[in-house]
Amino acid sequence: MGPRSVPLLPLLLALLGRPDPGRAEGCDLQPVTAEPPITLSYATSTVPWGCVSNSSMGTDHEVHVLSVKWSKVSPVPLTVAVTPQADACSRPAVLILLCTRCFATITSPCSNLIVRTDARLSPESTIRAPHPEPPIVSSEGQLLAWALAAYGGITSYSELQDPRKVQLRLGEDAHSPPECIPQESFNAVLHLETEVFFHGVKSCSRSDAQSTRAAHIIHLQSEPSSSITEGNLSLSCSQNSDGNQILILQSKANFTWFLSTKCNIQFLVSGSYMMPFFSAPLPGNPLPDTEQGLIAEAFEKNCSVIASYSAIPASTHISLQIHEHETVETPVAATPIAITQPPDLPHQVLLTLKPWKCTDETMEIVIVRSYLEPIKDVVNITLRDISCQAEKNATHFMLKSPLSHCGTSLEGTGYANNELILSLAKDAVLRSVRVGFQCEIPRELFLRLFPTADFKAPQTELEINKEAFVQASMRWMDHPADLQLKECWLVASEREPVLLVQGGEARGAGVTVLEGPPSSHGRKIWRFRFTYSIPEGGRIPFSATLKCKAGLQNDTIFEKVLEVRVKDAWRPLNYRGLGLGAVLGITFGAFLIGALLTAVLWYIYSHTRPISKLQPVSSTAPASESSSTNHSIGSTQSTPCSTSSMA
Repeated sequence: MGPRSVPLLPLLLALLGRPDPGRAEGCDLQPVTAEPPITLSYATSTVPWGCVSNSSMGTDHEVHVLSVKWSKVSPVPLTVAVTPQADACSRPAVLILLCTRCFATITSPCSNLIVRTDARLSPESTIRAPHPEPPIVSSEGQLLAWALAAYGGITSYSELQDPRKVQLRLGEDAHSPPECIPQESFNAVLHLETEVFFHGVKSCSRSDAQSTRAAHIIHLQSEPSSSITEGNLSLSCSQNSDGNQILILQSKANFTWFLSTKCNIQFLVSGSYMMPFFSAPLPGNPLPDTEQGLIAEAFEKNCSVIASYSAIPASTHISLQIHEHETVETPVAATPIAITQPPDLPHQVLLTLKPWKCTDETMEIVIVRSYLEPIKDVVNITLRDISCQAEKNATHFMLKSPLSHCGTSLEGTGYANNELILSLAKDAVLRSVRVGFQCEIPRELFLRLFPTADFKAPQTELEINKEAFVQASMRWMDHPADLQLKECWLVASEREPVLLVQGGEARGAGVTVLEGPPSSHGRKIWRFRFTYSIPEGGRIPFSATLKCKAGLQNDTIFEKVLEVRVKDAWRPLNYRGLGLGAVLGITFGAFLIGALLTAVLWYIYSHTRPISKLQPVSSTAPASESSSTNHSIGSTQSTPCSTSSMA
């Protein structure tokens, strides 16, 4: 039987960190016909049909016509707010609201506003007395013809589809066309903004998936001419939300999301994003801009259900409510997990920061302490196993552990699961908050160098004529048994590359392939040892590169490079990198500094000696006199007869 053919494109995409679109196969998005899992609305000023005109300027009123159409019964009453220009209500205005069988609340500071509507008005409306209903019409043409005949002109007309809120700004523009002729996809930004319900939600699921995690996707469809570069997202969830969900927000790269949420949910955001407890935007993640790419991205994040997929226009405000959904519990043999408390600020902060990072064998968590200021009173952080405590200094909490410790559980989908437990102390009361998380294990080759055969404490120093131990490893959940270590080289400047291993066999002198530990959770490990020797009289390089490749069958797809410093027993590492010119320069500089320092000291010494020291002493003077003269000039002058007596 020949070797199995493995598609190269999905592997290359995995190497580049991009989701394989093929993972979206088997998940065909279909419109949600039952009760939708979300309620989504967004702000827009583009209406299906609309127009403006200056025909009302010569009449007694400005006239605005709103025609509301529904694809589904609205879950909330329609809110219409009518505001004047510059807080002035001097010119009477007429609002014609055609909203059959709807419940509406109309508010306005203008007491002279005339409202004609067939909607049922709520008690909160500021309308004091009912006005005549508009006539029953069968088309927009008939409605506009009636309004024109009744009031002599039309200021604006807007057809609204599934509106939730309407903000209508009064005012007329002399530069508008003389007639109000409806146009499709009309931009009414000068006088109207509406928040509309989105009823085009789609969903799908994979029958072969074992996870119960659900994804909600909002895909902003930005027109090239759109000037919208930021938007507010208000998110709410049901009280019984289990937190096993992810919200994917896709937009242009220059779009900034302002997130307001009380949900226990993970975010995956393109562009950048802000939250109330951060002082500056945080960078998002590059996301695919296609439907299939986003579905594949969700499946890469261990989701089995696309609970909702919504493609909406770019908007300055989006409101999303996620309803409770039923999931099938899958029994998992793992360490018991305590029930997480209801969603709160710690969940929001940590699930936004995502301070965890995994390799194929370790989990590392680094949290900037200033980012925890909104939570306050954090005194300690541990993992699920409370003996695994984070170290802390003035600026960070830091924790690192093997994936086999601290209560970490591994799933067959390339993720490590654990919990962060925050200990909060307030008013002498200690409480803990648990935040569950998933840490993605990269699909890449890892390369480590060890000084001893126990393969502990990796390093980046390679000593001449001493055994070194190499470990190459990676996780490949699909076909771990088919992974092969293709080759490993040691490359140094001005020396021929040394082939160490090829096809899983030793190739170089002094190289021995070692038996690695058995595969576990899709992780494959290769080990070998070698001795790096330099011929007598040969130049010893200061650094070298260890390069390994791994792949499936005949397709090489993964490569890893490890830079190491070459250490010689007689050459201290501290002087590495100094050439002959640098050494001569340092020597000459030291000599020059020494000479100048000697001259300065001699100058100081010669100009600060006593005057008597500068006068010669007579050779006939006894030693005692010379000593007396050195110590006290005044004493010699006070005994003038001493010389004659000596004579």
